[in-house]
Amino acid sequence: VMFVRSGFRALSARFARLASTTTGVSRLPFAVLQPKDVQVFSEILGPRGVLTSLDDLDAYNVDWLRLYKGNSAAVLRPTTTEQVSRVLRYCNDRNLPVVPQGGNTGLVGGSVPVFDEIVLSTSLMNRLLSFDASSGALTCQAGCILQNLDSYLEDRGHVMPLDLGAKGSCQIGGNVATNAGGIRLLRYGSLHGSVLGVEAVLADGTVIDSLSPLRKDNTGYDVKQLFIGSEGTLGVITAVSILTPPRPQSINVSFMGCDSFDKVISVYREARHALGEILSACEFMDAEAMRLVSTHLSLHNPLSDFPFYALVETSGSNPDHDQQKMELFLEHVLNSDIAGDGTVSGELSKVQALWCLRERITEALRIDGTVYKYDVSIPVDKLYELVEQMRVRTSGLAKSVTGYGHLGDGNLHLNLTSDGFDPGLKALIEPFVYEWTAQQKGSISAEHGLGQMKPDCIYYSKSVETVQLMHNIKELLDPNGILNPYKTLPRDRWTDQTL
Repeated sequence: VMFVRSGFRALSARFARLASTTTGVSRLPFAVLQPKDVQVFSEILGPRGVLTSLDDLDAYNVDWLRLYKGNSAAVLRPTTTEQVSRVLRYCNDRNLPVVPQGGNTGLVGGSVPVFDEIVLSTSLMNRLLSFDASSGALTCQAGCILQNLDSYLEDRGHVMPLDLGAKGSCQIGGNVATNAGGIRLLRYGSLHGSVLGVEAVLADGTVIDSLSPLRKDNTGYDVKQLFIGSEGTLGVITAVSILTPPRPQSINVSFMGCDSFDKVISVYREARHALGEILSACEFMDAEAMRLVSTHLSLHNPLSDFPFYALVETSGSNPDHDQQKMELFLEHVLNSDIAGDGTVSGELSKVQALWCLRERITEALRIDGTVYKYDVSIPVDKLYELVEQMRVRTSGLAKSVTGYGHLGDGNLHLNLTSDGFDPGLKALIEPFVYEWTAQQKGSISAEHGLGQMKPDCIYYSKSVETVQLMHNIKELLDPNGILNPYKTLPRDRWTDQTL
């Protein structure tokens, strides 16, 4: 690793003095990266394992939405768990903060530095370790890309229980660390159920090997659950064992237009009753979301214009039976005036085209402008009320206000855009969004996590006693607070951390 000593020291010192302009927090008294540290990391990881040039660092310092930008002076890229252990042990001894990073596709700034934290990237930890065709248990390193794993399983008659719009770049370790939800949750449940085991490295370098491929293990505490959804604040996940179900032999998608959100809910209710065991997804999007993907991505709406659209997917093992059930379902909702128009297909290219309308909304939003993104879970009957209220509150300021999401688990994605960041607009959105969600006894983060976007908002969804317990666990596993600081836990807990 080549660097100019004086320039590197000045760069690190400048980074250390910075205050975050996006989160309004001040840097905690961690050590500042020095050339001698980079030399140690180079000895541990080899020449490919350390990046220090500004050109290389840019992609690791900025989040996918371009809302959060850190100032890390070094990216570390280990290939083995042993290397991660040595790096963390050294960082803990030196009091150097570390941000674990997978595919950097998160939407709350959880995988990028707030200040000058060292980025520990799992991108080179991409080996598949084992697959048991009998049980469906797959074990792999944390840096394996989700789509690559699914492609591997396709040839073996299995499927990943997780599917996301970012599947082409997100990594399984990051998925587990954020407890990512996605569009298959209705069918296969959350990662708290699908993950059989994890291997994780604590801040002091201790390796926790809980990488069991077993579905049943009732010996003591289920330690792996601590790391699922912990957002890299308790340990760095280095490997995952996950249960993969048999791959469906037939997939059918129905896409419908509805005149009201009440009718969208009726589509969901009818789908649950009529499609039962083969129902695998039930999504919705509003007319504004359709406008965004049509305008910015030139995607084709196969229906006429409607205020709302619903997408229902089935996956099963009997193509003729599944197709017949889906066709009868669509016929029923059309004849009952639940849907005004609809189309159904089991042809792969058409299925993918219909899913693109839903999955690429986030991409279209990013093109539209600065995005104010909110991910909440609330009772399904009230799912769209928040969008309607935000349109009234932000009229004349927001460029776009749209709602879409997962009907099957009551997850709304509320998004607003503007031409450049507007503090006045954000003040109208927050804390109203969180207060309204709390009044409905919902969650302010259904699947994106808290990251650096909303750690201080945790009390809208969790009690003081629960947050205290989280803090106690953090203090036990990471007493120096070096792992992903400023994230997940509220700032009133940061000052209690031993530094």
